[in-house]
Amino acid sequence: MGTFQSGGITLGYDDIGPRDARPIVLLHGFASNRSENWKRLGWYGTFERKGYRTVALDWRGHGESAKPHDAEAYAREALIGDVFALMDHLQIERADLMGYSMGAQLALAAALAHPDRIDHLVLGGIGGALFERARDPEAMAAAMTADDPETIAEPMLRSFRHFADEQGEDRLALAACAQGRGGGFTPDALSALAVPVLVVAGARDALAGDPDALATAIPGTRAVTLPGCDHFSAIPHALFKASVFDFLDDMMDI
Repeated sequence: MGTFQSGGITLGYDDIGPRDARPIVLLHGFASNRSENWKRLGWYGTFERKGYRTVALDWRGHGESAKPHDAEAYAREALIGDVFALMDHLQIERADLMGYSMGAQLALAAALAHPDRIDHLVLGGIGGALFERARDPEAMAAAMTADDPETIAEPMLRSFRHFADEQGEDRLALAACAQGRGGGFTPDALSALAVPVLVVAGARDALAGDPDALATAIPGTRAVTLPGCDHFSAIPHALFKASVFDFLDDMMDI
């Protein structure tokens, strides 16, 4: 584990593999952390076997990073800034970027902000629902702060709360993160993205929606649907891993 500073916040990260290898930066989902999302579910080992330099960030409010309870600390611009601050800290000028769920949304925002620093973009756990009316951030914040998770009526919110409890995450920090991220995406904004993109989501992932619906908004994007998978079971799926490396290998051959 390493740490670095971004905007006065101390953030944790892993940097694994040869320093001169092809770098990929991994961005985990909401209420998760780099160890759960990427290490335990086999992604570290898979990238290591493929010879990558694997860099994984713990978002502020998650894992081994600092956990402010102020929603302003989680503005989208601040979170995007953390990604590039980590790359600067490690002297990585350009990298592939891969995110899941919240991490995928922020990876997409990062690529829109600084496409000159992103070689390829892998977006997992998001799809056409990205263009629909955003979920109420106050509902997620309320789920994180509820005294009894069984009182949370919406199953998806209850699942996130149980997951946060299982991970031992700071629920007040997660509530602030939900309130602070804000901002949506439009098809028009994404149509200008020139970075090669892969979108992957489970066929039963109602939170993400159809990956093809997102892919059609970004010229040349590849979409993969994982049969039988929901939002939580898609991450370790063998087809997810195979699709990522097929995409990255194919892009390197062009």
